[in-house]
Parts: sequence; C-alpha cells; structure tokens
Amino acid sequence: MRLRLKGGRVLDPANGENAVARDVEILDGRIVAATNETADQEYTLNGDIVMAGGIDLHSHIAGGKMNLARLLMQEDRRAYPEMRGAFCGCGGGRAVPTAHVTGCRYAELGYTTVFEPAMLGANARGAHLEMADIPNLDTGAYLVLGNDDYILRLIAAGAPQAQINAYVGWMIEATQAFAIKIVNPGGINAFKFNARKLDLDEANPYYEVTPRQVLLTLIRAVTELGVPHPIHLHGCNLGVPGNDDTTLATILATEGRRLHLTHLQFHSYGTEGDRKFSSGAARIAELVNASPNISVDVGQVMFGQTVTSSADYMSQYRNRGLASPKKSIGMDIELDAACGVVPFEYRDKSFVNALQWAIGLELFLLVEDPWRIFLTTDHPNGAPFTTYPHLIRLLMDRDFRNAQLATLNKAAQQHTMLAGITREYSLAEIAILTRAAPARILGLKDKGHLAPGGVGDVVVYKDDADREAMFSKARYVFKNGRLIVKEGEIVDLVAGTTHVLRPDYDRSVEADITRWFDEAVGLKAKHFRVADGELRGGAGPTILKCEGAA
Repeated sequence: MRLRLKGGRVLDPANGENAVARDVEILDGRIVAATNETADQEYTLNGDIVMAGGIDLHSHIAGGKMNLARLLMQEDRRAYPEMRGAFCGCGGGRAVPTAHVTGCRYAELGYTTVFEPAMLGANARGAHLEMADIPNLDTGAYLVLGNDDYILRLIAAGAPQAQINAYVGWMIEATQAFAIKIVNPGGINAFKFNARKLDLDEANPYYEVTPRQVLLTLIRAVTELGVPHPIHLHGCNLGVPGNDDTTLATILATEGRRLHLTHLQFHSYGTEGDRKFSSGAARIAELVNASPNISVDVGQVMFGQTVTSSADYMSQYRNRGLASPKKSIGMDIELDAACGVVPFEYRDKSFVNALQWAIGLELFLLVEDPWRIFLTTDHPNGAPFTTYPHLIRLLMDRDFRNAQLATLNKAAQQHTMLAGITREYSLAEIAILTRAAPARILGLKDKGHLAPGGVGDVVVYKDDADREAMFSKARYVFKNGRLIVKEGEIVDLVAGTTHVLRPDYDRSVEADITRWFDEAVGLKAKHFRVADGELRGGAGPTILKCEGAA
C-alpha cells in the first residue's frame, strides 16, 4: 500500500533536513522516494512538523522488577484506570503502567521503539513475553551482567579475554538480548557478602575483583564482539553525595573506549555546602564534552509519585526508609543479581528533590553535543515517561524553566546555576535527542530518519509554541505505514518486533556453561535459552548483525 504525507515540514537531522517542505511517502511499510504515483491514502498536513518515530533507549517497561512494582503499587492502577473504548480498556497505571497502557501512552506521544534496559538472564523469557504484549512498540532488552558469579569467577581467576567474550556472546544469544548493561559493577554481588558500598577501586569482599576490572573487561568484550551499543553503565554509588568523583574517575578509566553512562543525574552529586549535597553537573558535563567516547542519558527527576525499581539492591536497601508509601520489596534473583522496588514521591519543596531536578536540567543544558545525550527519566525511577512533553518544554523555553525554578525549595534555588543558563533546545535538537541519536548509538540504520529505506514509523505534530502541548498528543502516528494514532487518540493496535543481536563467539564455551548451570543454577542451560519462536507469538526477532559502532 502506498501512503503519502503531503505538505509537511520534515525534521530529519540524520539527513540534514531542518523543517524542509516536502512530501513523505511510504510503500508497504517502508519510506520511499517521493513519486507521482497515485497513493492509496493521502494526508494533507498544511505545514505540520514531520519526524521519525521516537526511540527511547532507556525505559523500564518489562521484566520481573516491573511486575513486582505493579503488585506493590496497585493504587497506581486504581488512580489511573484505562478508560474503556474501541481500542483500550484493560489495565491502567501511570508510574508502572500495564503492558497495554505502556504501548498506548508511548504511541500517543509519538514513540514507536522502546528498549528495556535491565533484563536479567533468569527473567529473560518472562520479559520477552511481556514485551510481546505491548502494542504499537518495537522493543529490545539489555542483558544485565557484571554481578553474576560466572563472570566474577572468570575475572578473579584471570581467565583469557576470549573465554569471557565467548560467555558474553553465549548469554546475548541465549537471552535474545540487544546490548549489555552493568548495574553497580560487582556491587550487587558484594551486598550479598555484607558490603554496603563499593567504589570503583574497592575489591569485592569475596571475589576480590574491583568494579574497574568488571567494567574494563566487559567494555573489551562488547567491543571485540562488535556489539553496536557500548556498555550501558549504571555506575557505582548511585544517589550517594560525592558520587560525582566516582563518575569522573569512571570516565577517565575508559581511556578513550566507548561507554554509555545511564541516568547520569543520579551520579552527579557533590558534597559542597552546609547541607553536604550539591550539584556536580558542571564538572561532569565539562569532562563529557571533552570525551567523545562518552554518551549519556540523564534520568531526569520530575515531581510527583513514582516507583523506583532497580537491580541495584545495594542502593535500594539504603533508600528503603524513604519509601512513600511506606512499603518496599527486596529480593535475590538466582544468586546472579537482585531487585529492589521502593515507591517514591519527588517533592518540589524538598531541598534534595528540587536540586535533583535542577541537576538533571543542568546536565541537559551543559552537555554540548545533542548526539551524545538522550532524553530519559529512567522511567519510572526519575518519573513516568508520560512527563516527557513537560521536560521538552523545560529544555526549549528558558522563561518557563526559570518560572518553574522560582517555585521550588528556596535553598535549592541558591545551590544551582540553572537560572543563569541561557540555552534553549531547538526543535531539530529535540529530534536528535529523541530519534536520530538513539538510532545511531543503537546501530538501527533503518530507524530515526525519514530517508528512503527507513521503516515507516512516522509522526506528525502540530507546530505549537507551547511545546508541552505540541508533544503531548501527536496528530498522526504511523507504525510501519499503518495509522495507529489520530489527533492524539489511539485508533489501532499493531504488533511490534523485538530487536536482538547475534554475536559470533567461540561455541566451545558451551560445555563449561552447561556444567555451570548443572552445578549452580536452578535450571538447565538448554531451558535457560529463549528460542526464536518464543518471541512475538512465534513471529521471531529482528536480528541485527554485530558490526561494531555506527
């Protein structure tokens, strides 16, 4: 079927187009060059803004921790029920929405691809089944490694890098993963041996391996395996005042190797001032600007009720006393990782919460290269993803931003440089943050742009000086050339695909992995593996070759 979007203004930074007046044409789900052929469907846009479908590279949408969060926060679903209608009516929730609601709300905002950033191997099958239930989104998942006993044992024993690479390759293939995530390298494991903190060069009390060793070993593994996305790192000391020094040391430890620092806001806290809590954003942004091998997403805090959910139980255990409402969950996962769920309400009159909000915005505005910083709230940890339109307005409208700042905790206003930052993001830069840059760093060559050959994921927004209103409800959203949102309302539900990698690795490692599973894991290695036919109701995955960085 041929579909034509006529008379829009195209924002496609990947191809150097900034509000270029031209038609966009989609044939059988793929973008093609404009033709004079008769279209089966034609939409007249009258100068509306046309972008590629949004890509969120870090949002917790599936897996065991999210189901635990839903069980813990049933009041979230009662407060935000999904209204019955032709295409909706099941589930609900805002901080931890159900699968159906996740797909619908993302689509209404103009997003068509979202990556779950923390899938545990033991939970991979469940995570994939859940992602298959999310309508209107393509998905993928990052496998959590770096606290599993198998790899810590190898590093402690001084195993050859080739053996570690083979294990990482086997795990990516077995769990149908798309990238490797490290959460508090070695720290989750150390917690089980009664450690309550683990800095970059502190040794794990049992394996005597440091987070630096874990990080550099896995950076080398993904590089040599050709994984397009660099190591996705949730670093040491999340949320601890003074962790800005750890973050700076982590960047320097890479010595030019590629690394993605996730939810950087939670790792940018200094200890200056009478309250011993200050912003480290300026120091960190300066080093990020000078380090082209580093990319970051922010994990912006927004005010209101949410739920924090993380594999970093060392941090969640520390924060459980701050839970609001007063309840939390902590658990071990197959001795390889952990999970902590702590409900939290960020308050604008709280000094710490207000300064967290300001630190995130400082990072957004001080990191200069929009191709190396990504728009996230670490959903739901900093805020639900549905706050993105408000966040975009904060980035694009200095007067609005400063008016918001003026309402916050007075002491926090004195501890941030935000009021003096004049930068305002342009529409083209927002398109980079939310489309072109995520596609590039993930190696998705047919996404994030509107050139011939791209997937037919296209979004149309009415140009509105109120950018929050503009990005809250897309006028049209097309998924693979099929209309799924019209005037901000869901009009259709379609199945997405799951992106996975297929690294080339030394398969002789399987004998040792099989032995390990028999001795130490609660199921056989052959049962741990997730088959292609188990994905997307039998449709299988979309496979990306491991060809290294784009």
